Amino acid sequence: MKKQILTMGLAVMASVASAASPAFTTAAERVDSLMRCLFHDGEPGAAVVVAKNDDVIVDCGYGVADIVTGNRIDGNTMFNIASISKQFTVAGVLSLADRGLLRVDNAVADFLPYESGQWCKIRLSHLMSHSSGVIDARPRTDRQWMLHATDKESVAYMDTLRQFRFEPGEAYEYINPTFQVLECVIEKVSGLAFDDYQQRYVFDRAGLRHTTYFEPQKRIPQMAHAYQTGTGGGEQDFAGKEVYLGRTVVEGSPWKECDYGEETFFATKADGGIYSSTHEMLQWMRALERGEVISKEALALAYAPHTLVSGSRWSDYQNRPNTWYGYGFFIDRTPGEPVKIYHTGDNGGFQNYAASFPSCGVKVIVFANRNDFDRWTLVRQIDRILQEEGVLE
Repeated sequence: MKKQILTMGLAVMASVASAASPAFTTAAERVDSLMRCLFHDGEPGAAVVVAKNDDVIVDCGYGVADIVTGNRIDGNTMFNIASISKQFTVAGVLSLADRGLLRVDNAVADFLPYESGQWCKIRLSHLMSHSSGVIDARPRTDRQWMLHATDKESVAYMDTLRQFRFEPGEAYEYINPTFQVLECVIEKVSGLAFDDYQQRYVFDRAGLRHTTYFEPQKRIPQMAHAYQTGTGGGEQDFAGKEVYLGRTVVEGSPWKECDYGEETFFATKADGGIYSSTHEMLQWMRALERGEVISKEALALAYAPHTLVSGSRWSDYQNRPNTWYGYGFFIDRTPGEPVKIYHTGDNGGFQNYAASFPSCGVKVIVFANRNDFDRWTLVRQIDRILQEEGVLE
C-alpha cells in the first residue's frame, strides 16, 4: 500500500513516503533541502519525483511555472520534456513489432522510398540507437525556418542525402531527425497519423490523460513556460557567439522566456515534442515496466546496451564513462552502482531528466523550466543521497 505524508511550505509542496522506512523520510528531507538551495520562490524552478516500487518518496514543486501569472510548479505542471519524448516514439515502433507489423531489423528502405542505397543498410534499430551514420543536414543557418519547422520539413533532406558519417552500427552520433524518420515509418505501417497512433497505442495504454504533443495552436492546461537569463544558456551561432537570449515578458526581470517562438525546432514531435508532468511521467515509467504499453521482451530490447556512447568521436551529448545507448534510453553501467536507465531533455529553457533503476524499483524525475543549473551535478547528488540512505538497495 502506498504510504505518504503531505507537507506544505512557501516554495514546496512535498509528498513523502514516511511510514515505509525512516530512511525514506531522511532521503526525502535531504532531497528537499538540496532542491530548495537551487530553486527559489517567485523564480522559474522545477518539479521532482522520487519513487521506489509503489511508494512515492518525494513529490515536490519549487518556483513558478509562469513568471507573468505566478502559477506555482507542482506535480501536475506540464513541461516540454524534449528528448525524453524519444522513448515514446520507440514505444510506438516496438508496439508495431509486438503486433508483427514490422521488425527492428527491417531496413528503412523497406518502408520509405529514400533514393540512396545506404538506406537499405540502415535498420530501424540503428535509428533508435543513434548509430545510423545519418548526418543532420537541416538548414540550421535559417533561424526563421528552424523556429517553425515541422517533422516532415525537418526530414525533407533525407530523400537526396548522399553523405553519411559512418557505416550503420559502427559508432554513436546523437541526432534528432532520425526520430522523425521513425515517425514516418509509424505512419506508413499503421496507416494512422503519428499523433493518433501514439495516443491510441502508447499514451492510452499507459493511462496518460494529459500528456500530449505540442502544436502551436494547442492549449495545454497547466503548461509551464521556459526561461533563461543573460548569464547562461542562449543560442550559439556558428562562430560560438551567443546571439539569442529569449524574450522579455516582465520588464526588469532577468528571466527571458525561451520556448516556442523563441527557441528553434520546438514544433517537431517525434524527437522532442511531448509535454508531460512528473506525475504522468512516473505513471508512464511504471506502465512501461509492467508491460502495459509494449511487451516486456520489447522493453528488454530498449533497455539493452546497443551503442557505446563513451568516447564517441562524433557526439558529445551524454558522452560519459560507462555509458551506452539502447533504443530511446541511455544506460549508465558505472561499476559498483546499480544500472541506471535514463534520458535527458533540453529545449529552450527546459531542462529535464528521468531515470529508472530497474534492479531496485527506483524512479527519479526532475523537470525544470530554467537551464541555468548543472543538471548532471544535481542528479548525481540525488543519486548519492539515495545510495547513502539505502534507497537504491
